[in-house]
Amino acid sequence: MLTVRLKQAAPIPLDVDLSCSAGDVLALVGPSGSGKSTILRTIAGLYRPVAGHVTVKGTSWLDTARKIDLPPHKRRVGFVFQNYALFPHMTALGNVVAALDHLPRDERTARGFQLLELVHLGDFEGRKPAELSGGQQQRVAVARALARDPDVLLLDEPFSAVDRVTRQKLYTELRELSRALPIPIMVVTHDFDEAARVANRMCLLDRGTILQTGTPRDVLARPASVQAARLVDLRNLFEARVIGHDGTRTFLDWNGRRIEALRADTRPAGADVAWAIPGSQVLLSSTDPNHADTTPNRFAGTIRDLIPLSENLSMTVVLDGADAPVLAMTLPAHSACRTGIGPGARVTIALMPDGIHVMDSDAGPDDGRETGR
Repeated sequence: MLTVRLKQAAPIPLDVDLSCSAGDVLALVGPSGSGKSTILRTIAGLYRPVAGHVTVKGTSWLDTARKIDLPPHKRRVGFVFQNYALFPHMTALGNVVAALDHLPRDERTARGFQLLELVHLGDFEGRKPAELSGGQQQRVAVARALARDPDVLLLDEPFSAVDRVTRQKLYTELRELSRALPIPIMVVTHDFDEAARVANRMCLLDRGTILQTGTPRDVLARPASVQAARLVDLRNLFEARVIGHDGTRTFLDWNGRRIEALRADTRPAGADVAWAIPGSQVLLSSTDPNHADTTPNRFAGTIRDLIPLSENLSMTVVLDGADAPVLAMTLPAHSACRTGIGPGARVTIALMPDGIHVMDSDAGPDDGRETGR
């Protein structure tokens, strides 16, 4: 188990309390300047905060109150940097063996081969970094990081320098690695889709503060606050007023539209709230647009944009009404081909009640998002 608690106001604001268990992959996600890389550097002993402590397997690596601060070489950390930081004059095997100086000299080469096999580079031991692709360099960097038999593996934007196809392969390999090596793994990324693919837990950061920690599904689809919803770019974010509750449902007044959501007992009738729904939970409905408003969570509108995205389409629909709210949704490409819909077409959309997430209203200034009550 890795636990990290950090607190300082400057020069880099930090207010962090997180943990990562053996076998878990925790993704630190947030905008530039949110403190993600600083957290990794603190764990590795490359940065010392004003106050905090880092504990690994019950041993304190850092405890500012007790004046404990183990130097980097005494912390069993594997660190994969964004640029991989390989020695250009050494072969792939040489780069890994260079990190095995804790082993007897006659055991290092064999262990280096084992680690290259672990990252699927058994046939590339003689190549130098310039002769390797970006993905292969990343694998060498991981093998070198594992050469220290680390208690924690840290990866700082490890996929940013490789192409999309290679990235997909590396996602799979990292998941396999987490199953083979029961140690905490922390990954820094700014890409939410990437975090969801590689991690089983996600920590959302903004300006050094943790906004939410949970499964990628929960963080992305059920944000803890309006601020979190905006950071994960949940586009369908609006304001409403609670009408009441009944059974498993909460009923909202959205600028005269009645919508049903999962029950949110903590918000009483009459309360102003925010609500959000992922694009995957906004569906095309067969209901006639002329009768849409008579059916729960069905609303008529006009397609504004239809953008191809590989096998899916991104679609925005302007709903009828004076406020003209815009809803974003994704749908399989074959759906549009089958129905022949396009920009300007009249459609009915359905909001899945189980996909609607109710939050406290944000009283802050408007940020320009297309929202409305």
